[in-house]
Amino acid sequence: MDYKIKDPNLAEQGKKQIEWAEMHMPALMEIRKDFEKEKPLKGLRISAVLHVTKETAVLVKTLKIGGAEVALAGSNPLSTQDDVAAALVREGIKVFAWRGENEQDYYENIKEILKYEPHIIMDDGGDLHAYVHENMPNLKLYGGTEETTTGVIRLKAMEEQGVLRYPVIAVNNAFTKYLFDNRIGTGQSTIDGILRATNILIAGKVAVVAGYGWVGRGIALRLRGMGARVIVVESSPLRALEAVMDGFDVMPMNKASEVGEIFVTATGNINVIRKEHILKMKDGAILANSGHFNVEIDVKGLKEIAVSSRVIRPNLEEYELPNHKRVYLLAEGRLVNLAAAEGHPSEVMDLSFSNQALSVKYLYENKDKLDKKVYNVPLDIDETVARLKLKGMGIEIEQMTQEQIEYMKQWKYGT
Repeated sequence: MDYKIKDPNLAEQGKKQIEWAEMHMPALMEIRKDFEKEKPLKGLRISAVLHVTKETAVLVKTLKIGGAEVALAGSNPLSTQDDVAAALVREGIKVFAWRGENEQDYYENIKEILKYEPHIIMDDGGDLHAYVHENMPNLKLYGGTEETTTGVIRLKAMEEQGVLRYPVIAVNNAFTKYLFDNRIGTGQSTIDGILRATNILIAGKVAVVAGYGWVGRGIALRLRGMGARVIVVESSPLRALEAVMDGFDVMPMNKASEVGEIFVTATGNINVIRKEHILKMKDGAILANSGHFNVEIDVKGLKEIAVSSRVIRPNLEEYELPNHKRVYLLAEGRLVNLAAAEGHPSEVMDLSFSNQALSVKYLYENKDKLDKKVYNVPLDIDETVARLKLKGMGIEIEQMTQEQIEYMKQWKYGT
């Protein structure tokens, strides 16, 4: 079969979810109109590893309407929305994903979508790119895209080591991606995941945010907006200084672990919260991760030191420590915004996935013309996405006069 999902009978509910997302993604729907007329992806085979959500469904439907054949696997074992997966199968998308996959399932599904011998691959985290490089040396690709900071870091490392086999567009680096998806989308959806898992009051609590990149900035800002007293843990002196100037306390995790009540990791690095930190935490401390992979909290170490554990409610597990204190791990240490909630709102994914759609079109139009390196999204695509979004919001912007345009090109005028 051209799919492997939880339950095909969920398709009707998934269809409603997708329709709701389409209503809130006007930029991508405008691109879909053009794709339907022009069929710019006719004959193209695409394999994608993305979170299988209603927003992703709007993207892959748009690619199919543009003429592409699409195979889709999930990029996280707990992020697939099974009703959406069923609805996409009904739409003719080859879907291999379900909520609750184990590691073997995850990689088997990647193998399945690569059997269709894609021309372009789309990834969220870099696992698909890495798998192709390690296991499929004869697969010829026009190129690929990458959605996340974590994935772009991996791809840049491949480029620097001279092993990258095809051009990749770093969708994550588009202004209309990281300024909104990473910062605003993750800020809101992380809190959504924490609240769905715990139903705690955020106001008045001490929240520790590890990492002050665009994701960490958004989380820290939203937590403060809900009344938390926020501490930032950061290893970069530049970002730490920025956090201080933005009004946050900054300290190492060794100190923050003693005072924090809510901990959120967003660094893209491994073992940011370790056993020695956990043992210092207050009774009742809550641990959540918003980084792409479940490596930022040392879950294995937590299980090693815990004397007992129990599930309190979905996505909320209690661990009792040798000192009789309790800590609470959300969503198994996986992406809390997707595992315990629904991920980013459709309105912000409208921007990210518009970039994805136009980047795929750009790769197809420029096949065999690009070097084997990581490219940023072309500025004209970035600005097109911004214009489409503003149009969808009913907002007009200023237009420069010809005199102003010419003035910005000159260098002779002075005081």
